Amino acid sequence: MIEVRNLVKKYGDHVAVDHLNFTVEKGKIYGFLGPNGAGKTTTMNMITGYIASTEGDILIDGHNILEEPEEAKKKIGYLPELPPLYQDMTAKEYLEFAAELKGIPKEKRQGNINGVMSTTKIQNVKNRLIKNLSKGYKQRVGLAQALLGYPEIIILDEPTVGLDPKQIIEIRDLIKSLGKNHTVILSSHILSEVSAVCDYVMIIDKGKLVASDSPENLSRVMSGANSLEITVKGKEGEIRKALDLVENIEDVVYHNSIVPGACDFTVKISGDVDMRENIFFALAEAKCPILKMQSSNMSLEEVFLKLTDDRNQTGRLTESEIFEDEIEEEGEE
Repeated sequence: MIEVRNLVKKYGDHVAVDHLNFTVEKGKIYGFLGPNGAGKTTTMNMITGYIASTEGDILIDGHNILEEPEEAKKKIGYLPELPPLYQDMTAKEYLEFAAELKGIPKEKRQGNINGVMSTTKIQNVKNRLIKNLSKGYKQRVGLAQALLGYPEIIILDEPTVGLDPKQIIEIRDLIKSLGKNHTVILSSHILSEVSAVCDYVMIIDKGKLVASDSPENLSRVMSGANSLEITVKGKEGEIRKALDLVENIEDVVYHNSIVPGACDFTVKISGDVDMRENIFFALAEAKCPILKMQSSNMSLEEVFLKLTDDRNQTGRLTESEIFEDEIEEEGEE
């Protein structure tokens, strides 16, 4: 649905977006992450046609956003971080105004407006002035505006910023439901939200793409191996001797345990083989009962922090730059 090629945006000497390349497939929810100043909002503004790029191309369902702006923009619904609402209009008046601006035919306009009000659950406030609505309802009105015309792509920039926990859950559920019929790009600083909602994550730092994968794969790859955290009752030597008999174990790292008479280990396993059953039987035969066993993949928060760390003072590559090189090499293969 979206193809971004060699995208660059400069403000004087400052490079906000630096040769960015990625594609967005139909029917998925994408999380767009990065620290403040990474270039997220600038990239979104270029995709939606609000600002022009310095270099590169953006194709929306095959239409170049600069050469065929009307055709490209028909495919996009956009909710900026601050929704562009007219405070002295009612919610319904605002949607009628937005529908006219979008060029929705008169005969389809009212049905379209009723449909998006139903989807965003704002029918009960449709005749109230926007300035008198709560922050959550204002956000819903902005989202209804983005859905007008039923565009195939919905772009949401920090859609839950400033909302209370109940409103965040409601908007999150709404975004999940939108993913059934639309391609959604979601920018958010709430990483647990991205993990819960998104099928795919793109992380940018200093205007460059540093990672692009599903949350699960990012966690697995960044943890460096297929790893297990286990707590076993028994002596360290006996446990190590039992684990030595298990195939495909790459490394066993001992940690002090807070459980009396037990040992904590991180067991790194080569490849993607599931060795939990083999480890269970090996330790059971050694009469060393397992008290805990769980995967030790990194959380999305840990992945994000690791990928967006600044280059250290020695000038060596950070983890993010090493990972970016690995991604490029995999793509070439």
